[in-house]
Amino acid sequence: MSEADGDSAGPKRERGTPIVRLESVVKAYPRSGRALDDVSFQLHKGEFAFLTGPSGAGKTTILKLIHMEERPDEGRVRVSKFTSDEVGRKDIPLLRRRVGYVFQDFRLLERLTAAENVAFALEVTGADSDRIESRVQRLLGQVGLSAKASSHPPELSGGERQRVAIARALATDPLILLADEPTGNLDDRAAKGVLELFRDIHRRGTAVLLATHDAGLLRRQSDSRVIEIEQGKIVFDSAREAAS
Repeated sequence: MSEADGDSAGPKRERGTPIVRLESVVKAYPRSGRALDDVSFQLHKGEFAFLTGPSGAGKTTILKLIHMEERPDEGRVRVSKFTSDEVGRKDIPLLRRRVGYVFQDFRLLERLTAAENVAFALEVTGADSDRIESRVQRLLGQVGLSAKASSHPPELSGGERQRVAIARALATDPLILLADEPTGNLDDRAAKGVLELFRDIHRRGTAVLLATHDAGLLRRQSDSRVIEIEQGKIVFDSAREAAS
């Protein structure tokens, strides 16, 4: 069996420990109505899954609920030991150390260098200042940007900026890495490189949930779990299909 086969995110990963669980989740907004309607699924330790569906289907809402930027109107979200109906404001920083988030628009601070953007993520979580520099160097090396440590975001390509954003999201050694359309603003070559980086992160033991509406991307990743959502409802989950 090849390394890639061994790291596929199909039913083999289902035997891991659940680290994320959505239970009958409903989420609505005043203007747009229901974004999610009775959504239930779980992700396991070390799993790689794609969350797919058209724009407006509810993908970003799911990521925000897992990150606990949003709370469900009904149902419950559990992430590690934290639950949406019990987590308090003081618990959110602890939760965020367990959940990395990569945004489509990067959200880097342009006045800071690549290294400083990553270091900032460590500083706000109270990391030991004596260890931040070495940690940043390791993270930038992991994403292939050691030579760009002193560059500012406007000096970087789209793919390079996304790699800085990934390094920043990995700063706290999260259990799970969430990515919202991480290849949406990239050309094909950069997108391929970023996706391979996510695969490498997954092979190191971090669970990955990657939201995308790119059907072509999914066709090239046929060994991975796919969760499809339409109009706020899960209409397909390859893990359930494999188990049936």
